Amino acid sequence: MSEEPKVPTPEERKEMLTGNLSRIKNRIVVISGKGGVGKSTVSVNLAYGLVLSGKRVGILDVDIHGPSIAKMVGVEGQPLLADPVTHKPMPVRVHDNLHVMSIASIMEDQDAPLIWRGPMKMTAIKQFMEDIQWPELDYLIVDCPPGTGDEPLSVVQLLKKVTGSIIVSTPQDVAFLDARKTIRFSQSLNVPIIGLIENMKELICPHCGEAINLFDGEGAAKAIMDFEIELLGQIPIEIDIPKCTDKGRPFVYDIAKKPAGIAMQAIVERVITKVEFS
Repeated sequence: MSEEPKVPTPEERKEMLTGNLSRIKNRIVVISGKGGVGKSTVSVNLAYGLVLSGKRVGILDVDIHGPSIAKMVGVEGQPLLADPVTHKPMPVRVHDNLHVMSIASIMEDQDAPLIWRGPMKMTAIKQFMEDIQWPELDYLIVDCPPGTGDEPLSVVQLLKKVTGSIIVSTPQDVAFLDARKTIRFSQSLNVPIIGLIENMKELICPHCGEAINLFDGEGAAKAIMDFEIELLGQIPIEIDIPKCTDKGRPFVYDIAKKPAGIAMQAIVERVITKVEFS
């Protein structure tokens, strides 16, 4: 009979977490007040932009009920492999400088819903950082589900020292009602706010290139003034973005010379400047 896998003791788990955190220089939490604002798309392209800048990057998807990162980076269905030395599972290697961990990587049926309460979700998130053998990283990008509930709170507590948060919102005032709560969330947990990204700022007409404002609202300007935070950038809507996402490709690379790609790379450069040189 094969031996039963050894269950780590609480002390061993603490050591495993400490070891992983020691290998990660910067930990950035990407949050939004509402769903559907493009937070995961921003997380993926921020990660790829950092890779294109020569950084070693990991993405941790803690959206337990709606994981999408694996699909967005083209590794959907790929299982976790074991480290040849420690025999611990490793995050999925997208390529040399990009690694991804998502609940989707350990689900046999991608269509099966995870009907979990808070404690089970928190246990899973802890295991992502305790049981997984993370490599040396310059940045860990944590893609959180919308809101200020269990998952982002657990991540902030688990990561000990978070480098900062990035808030993503669309331009409507109603979206900023919730975005403002994520700003207060960061402040209440003493997480520095790296800045705000206004996604879907305008539609770029694929025929004439004209920018069309689809959403009214002055929420971004008011939030920036009220909370004294920085606007990292504004990303327009382009028809190529969902095409890239569905193919598991980063738009920051595939449409690098179009307005959305240019805007995203400028955001990446601002993030690097704020994190590494401020």
